Formats: sequence, C-alpha cells, structure tokens
Amino acid sequence: MVYGQVLHQPQDCFINVNVGGFKQRMDHTVLKRFPQTRLSRLLCCSSKEAILELCDDFSPSDMEYYFDRSPRFFCYVLNFYLTGKIHLVDGLCVVSFIQEIEYWGIKERHLDFCCSNKFHEMMELADNQQWDQRSDEVQLESLGSSVEELSILEDDTVMFEGTWCADVRRSVWIRLENPGFSTSAKAMAVVSLSVVLMSIIAMCVHSMPDFHQVDLDENEIENPVLTVFETLCVLFFSAEFILRLVVAPSARKFLSSPLNIIDLLSILPFYVTVVCDTMNKDENPDLENVGKVAQILRLMRVFRIFKLARHSAGLRSLGATLRHSSREVGLLVLFLSVGISMFSALIYFVEKETKESELQNIPIGWWWATISMTTVGYGDTFPVTLAGKLIGTLCIICGLLIVALPITNIFNKFSKFYQRQKHLDLKRNNN
Repeated sequence: MVYGQVLHQPQDCFINVNVGGFKQRMDHTVLKRFPQTRLSRLLCCSSKEAILELCDDFSPSDMEYYFDRSPRFFCYVLNFYLTGKIHLVDGLCVVSFIQEIEYWGIKERHLDFCCSNKFHEMMELADNQQWDQRSDEVQLESLGSSVEELSILEDDTVMFEGTWCADVRRSVWIRLENPGFSTSAKAMAVVSLSVVLMSIIAMCVHSMPDFHQVDLDENEIENPVLTVFETLCVLFFSAEFILRLVVAPSARKFLSSPLNIIDLLSILPFYVTVVCDTMNKDENPDLENVGKVAQILRLMRVFRIFKLARHSAGLRSLGATLRHSSREVGLLVLFLSVGISMFSALIYFVEKETKESELQNIPIGWWWATISMTTVGYGDTFPVTLAGKLIGTLCIICGLLIVALPITNIFNKFSKFYQRQKHLDLKRNNN
C-alpha cells in the first residue's frame, strides 16, 4: 500500500490541494483520468520524500498538499481535469503559460481548439522575439571590436603612464583620435579630411584627357601641377601617419588597426613608384612594369575616404553592418548565382536559333541574367523572341524578390548599430 493510501481512509477518495492560498478538494477518480499529471502522480507516492518532490509542502495532519504556484492559473487546471481541455489564460505570457502547463504535467495537445490558433501565433511571436534577442546579444558581442575602437581613448591613455614624453604624446594622441576633444582637435581633423578630399579630387582630375600633357616626342607625361599637388598630399599623409605612429601608446596595436593599414597601403605605392621611376627604364624594362604596377596601386588612395569613419557614426555603423551581415550577403549571392545560372541557360536555349539575338551562348546569358536580376538593365543585350521575353519577365520578377529578401534584416542591423554608435559617441564626448 502506497504512502497516500496509508494516510487516507479507504472511504476517503479526495485530496486537499492548496495552491498559493487557494484551497480545493479533488476527487481521486478525476485525477486518475490523467495519470501523467502532477496531482495524479501524488496518489502513487510511497513516502513523504516522494510527495515533497512533487509539491512544495505537505501537512500530514490536514492531509493538505501545498503548491507555491499561481492560484489564478490553477483554476484553469481544475477546468482541465473536469473537461480534459486546457485554455489560454488572458493576460498571461505564452512562455509562462508553457511553464505552468509543464509544471502541472499537462501536454500541449490538451489545448482546446478555440485557443489553438492563438497559441501558435503567440508562440511564433515569442520565438521571433527570442531570436531577435539572441541576435542582439551576438551582435553586441561581435560589436566588441567596434566598441573597443570607440573607447580607445579611455583604454589607451592609461598605457602612456611611465613612457617617454607621456604627457605630450597623450595630448597629441587625443587630439588626433578625438576631433571633439577641443577646438585644436577639430581644426586638425578638418585639415586632414580636406587634404584627403582634395587628393581624391586631384586623382579624378588627373584621369581627364583635358589635363593630359605630352613631351616633344609626343609621349604622355604627368601634369606637373597635379604631380606637385599629389606629392604634397602624400607628404602630408606620410607626416600624419608617422606622427600618429610616434605618439601611439602601442605601435603594435596601431599597426594592426584596419584603418591604419589602409593609410599605410595608400602611401607606400607612391614611394615605390618614385623609386622605380628614378631607375634606368631602358636598361631594365621589368622595372618599368613594376613602376606601372605601383602606379596602379596608387589608386588605393581612394580608401583614404574611410578615414571619415573616425568622425561619422553613420559610416561606422555601415561598416559594422557589412561585417556582421555576412550570412545575409552570402545567401543573397547564393540565390543570385542559382538564378543567374538557371535563367542564362533558359535564355540561351530559346534564343540560340534566332540570328537577330545576341544571346548566342551561355556566358553572354550570364551577363544578361545578372543585369536583369539586379534590375540594372543596360539594354546592350536583350531577348527578341516571345519565349525569351517571357523568361526575361520571370527573371526580373525573381530578381526583385531575391534582392528584397535580406534587405529587412540588414536594415534592422544597421539601425541597431547606428543607435549604439550614437550612444557611444555621446558618452565619449561627455567624458
């Protein structure tokens, strides 16, 4: 005979339940209809220890089982034992509802059909919110590098202690890294950014035929004015880079920064070109080729525009969004690749017999499918048959859908990063 049966008289077929102060007398027969529930399992306990594993307290004198749970929800549990169906509790979170029914041993299949659709909608909403929360936590962890960059002044100023010319270097470093520190820092930032923009403008002007010059042998030469201006800009960039390197609290950390690496790569090609140009090109034509390659590398100066990110929360947010949206971008590239491959093959098979059509092979079809799915539509290649036009229409529609799929997630990430960056900038300026 089990413990419950020893305590109860044979004619006593009821148990006393106290849930958060709400007392109820329940029939054994009703409880045994659902043997997997918590209250039904109490009837099979063979010791007081086993009973206390299922309830929070037990009074042998009153034969009362106490549960430290919501008395409001227990009313729904009582209704479940009487009807065999459980209903949603108005105003109760769906997660708490699941926790309650799991505690009492009630399965989701016992949910009444009138509440089933609402329950699944609430579950889907809760899952989405949990996913967003986990995504925020992951982004916050991955944002650690960005946060460290933004709070570099707070962390790095301590590293100046005990080093040579600590006060002077700290003062210069803060003014170079934080334009909002003082009026002089803002002036230095304005000068630096002005030189960057003028250098980019000069590079653009240099590519215009109206500014090209030739020597007496009709060989194209560098415009002397633009050459001098470019040299001055590179010298300014070099002096700025060296100054920042000298006053940096940690040279190793400074050289490992992505923005500083870009600065270095935008300067080095100029000096490589100068070295190659000073050598005898006639004696060693390979050096001339090296000089041309170095000249091409000078185009990397355009990456100096990323220096604006030091002063713009929007650009930092954009960079962080691109870094942490690799999954969405990867899916977008995958979907586009599949679509381009499929539509290029289809357009080839329907257009290859038509002489007026330029889509006579699949590689040309790749180009057409790419500009069609991305809705660019240069118009240089296009289908001429009815079947080809139908495929083109389907290609454009699929391209719109595919491109639009990851946009929402990427935009949401950008919004979150932007808000955090603005908050961190405000906090840094206040400090």
